[in-house]
Amino acid sequence: MKLQITKSNIIQTVVVLNILLFTYAAVSKALDFPNFQIQLGQSPLLSAFADWVAVAVPLVEFIIVLLLLTNKYRLLGLYGSFALMTMFTAYIVIILNFSSFTPCSCGGILEEMTWTQHLIFNIVFVVLSGLAILSNAFNKFVIGYLSILASSAIGLVVALFLMSEDIIQHRNNFVRRLPAQFSKQYEIDLGYNSYYFAGLTNGKIYLGNTTAPLLLTEIDTSQKNKKELVVKLNNLNLPFRSLQLQVYAKNFYASDGTVPAVFRGKTGQWYATQMPQVKSKFSNPVFSDSTSFAFRTHKANAENVLARFDEKQNKTFTNPTILQKQVDGIFDTDGILNYDPNSNLLVYLYYYRNQYIVCDSKLNLIHRGNTIDTISKAQIKVAFNKDRNEKKLAAPPLTVNKNAYLHRGLLFVNAALMGKFEDKKMWQQASIIDVYDVKNRSYIVSFYVYNIEGKRLSRFAVEGHTFYGIIGNHLVSYKMSYLIHKRL
Repeated sequence: MKLQITKSNIIQTVVVLNILLFTYAAVSKALDFPNFQIQLGQSPLLSAFADWVAVAVPLVEFIIVLLLLTNKYRLLGLYGSFALMTMFTAYIVIILNFSSFTPCSCGGILEEMTWTQHLIFNIVFVVLSGLAILSNAFNKFVIGYLSILASSAIGLVVALFLMSEDIIQHRNNFVRRLPAQFSKQYEIDLGYNSYYFAGLTNGKIYLGNTTAPLLLTEIDTSQKNKKELVVKLNNLNLPFRSLQLQVYAKNFYASDGTVPAVFRGKTGQWYATQMPQVKSKFSNPVFSDSTSFAFRTHKANAENVLARFDEKQNKTFTNPTILQKQVDGIFDTDGILNYDPNSNLLVYLYYYRNQYIVCDSKLNLIHRGNTIDTISKAQIKVAFNKDRNEKKLAAPPLTVNKNAYLHRGLLFVNAALMGKFEDKKMWQQASIIDVYDVKNRSYIVSFYVYNIEGKRLSRFAVEGHTFYGIIGNHLVSYKMSYLIHKRL
């Protein structure tokens, strides 16, 4: 009789504990559902399934509570408690050992626990539910049921993890992964907001200035030493309108596609001579070596096309198949061209649609990739002015990608659209950077770059494990996480 009372007490105690736990967990999730959904969206395991998991979890918890409150179905409720807590335990084990990053803990009062403490807490409840079931009936069939249930629960979580990883990296439905914020290293006041990145090389940051086109500012990567350099050109008698400087390891270039003119000189000497063969007007030039560069130009019908000038052959080569027309071939194909000397890749990113194009240095197409947003067709309206025979935008276009930088096969994109499960307040306080591996066309991670004095990120560059940004008058640097620099 005494043994029977002990079993009954065990079962009743475990039932009450589970009712309290799941009632509290389900109610807290329901009352703060938007935040719970955002937290699931940032999970490295369940981000791809956050829509339905956010609804399913509290619903299942409520159902388990109802089963535990009913004498007829109490045992079924204990089996449900055992299975759900086993799933939660498997989830934490994968988070701690196999996920790409560890997100913030969540769940009401449990939010104050570390992930390890949360794991121990869950294991205790798995054991308690198992003991209560075995106290009701201890035989080989019950042990078998528990074994099958535990294996199935763990298998389901593992399957969700593997599927989520594939979806997020290769078939993303606009869910960003935002781990802990990167740490800011340095911040210096440049005094003016007219600077841009001319290059990062030889341990130096080179900044150009749109208001002083032949002035370079050289800053070491610790951002402690700074000096001004004056660039000299052998021909200043040209109608310059948008002269830009680019600094590479051995050479630097001054170019203005409206003239058109390109000057080349040795880094450190800061004297450049004109390349006389350049005849076609261009924009967005990138220099793959000292004798050739890629750029964007126009066809006879004014549509955009990517081209490459080869000084040795004194010839311009175009590849009209790279940029794909959707509306007008001008505004819909607008974007930014980047070159990575480390991987010898050219990447063109569209401004108004979710696509980038990967080419070799000779503009041979390698493949096309997609950013994680869902805008596959440029949402623009174009008007034609017959008197001037020109096309203009009839309304502001929907910008998808603002800017980009290519470094060692990773494409850093300043995105313009908010994804699923993201806090609107953060979009007012910071800019978002999405990181892609262009070689295998996969999304890696995202991170915030916070505003300074109300100003947003305008330009950025990457070197080694450091992200550099210009925000208003300020130059900042962030130390990137292992998630990114392990791929560099």
